[in-house]
Amino acid sequence: MKVTMIGASGFVGTRLLGLLGESPDRYDCRNIDLLPSHFFNEVTVIGDVRDRAQMDRELKDTDVVVLLAAQHRDDVSPVSLYYDTNVGGMEVTLRAMEKNGVRRIIFFSSVAVYGLNKDNPDETHPADPFNHYGKSKWQAEEVLQRWHREHPDWNIDIVRPTVIFGERNRGNVYNLLRQISSGKFLMVGKGENKKSMAYVGNVVAFVKYLIDNVTEGYNVFNYIDKPDNNMNQLVAHVSKVLGKHIPATHFPYWLGMAGGYCFDLLAKVTGKKLTVSSVRVKKFCATTEFDATKAHSCGFKAPYTLDEGLARTLEFEFVHPRTDDITFKTE
Repeated sequence: MKVTMIGASGFVGTRLLGLLGESPDRYDCRNIDLLPSHFFNEVTVIGDVRDRAQMDRELKDTDVVVLLAAQHRDDVSPVSLYYDTNVGGMEVTLRAMEKNGVRRIIFFSSVAVYGLNKDNPDETHPADPFNHYGKSKWQAEEVLQRWHREHPDWNIDIVRPTVIFGERNRGNVYNLLRQISSGKFLMVGKGENKKSMAYVGNVVAFVKYLIDNVTEGYNVFNYIDKPDNNMNQLVAHVSKVLGKHIPATHFPYWLGMAGGYCFDLLAKVTGKKLTVSSVRVKKFCATTEFDATKAHSCGFKAPYTLDEGLARTLEFEFVHPRTDDITFKTE
């Protein structure tokens, strides 16, 4: 099976290439990305999902497309880049697939399409994105909806993962784990808000399951590793894995947001991208709990529990000596 991945030089794509690469007799993988791959340059072609002529060429003889390419940071400027890549790239990809007779696509969307502080939404919950990333992902899904109405014989699978973490990742979860493990962690709010997470090893295993088993229809799946931890439980788990007492000082929400706005102003004045912002404080204090019953009842068996994924990440990042400095920056 020829699997063409678009945007697989990043965190999730690298792990997916590695997983499928364990079965070279079953999968012939190719990666198209703006950047070279740290580990899989032999199957990587430098390219842009917005380039129609190139996409027309690169999707030749493909059986299934995995579309990962996206603008995803909180601070992308100008904001039109979200829509040029996340929506325009989808349109270019679908046209190239049609031209090459490809009728299967797995698209990485996001639970950001639901918005903040929703009550455990499943895949039927109305979209209510609060930022440009979520809005652009939802618009890309709307493109797929319209496309499937006109191409009902296509197989379109959409994965809406929650925040993904794992070894080598440098995103919000890593920053959180690093702060907790340092013993200088400041808890904004009571710590009772639940945080849905997904371990990268399980996410790519789910994509592999879709490639092999879900070959018909239009399907949408939330992906979250269950059960969810709240912030207090997460701190306790980090403490257990690392074998150290980790005190957590609680600050009221209003004070945390005030600090976030100060960092926003500082970032605007200095022109620098800072690790603290009002958006990140808001995300930290939000309940991000999502229903993943559909993904976990379709026959897929996650190879790791959430706690095992956290333990593997903590041990890799903070316990065992590193042999290289290769990391992937995400949100």
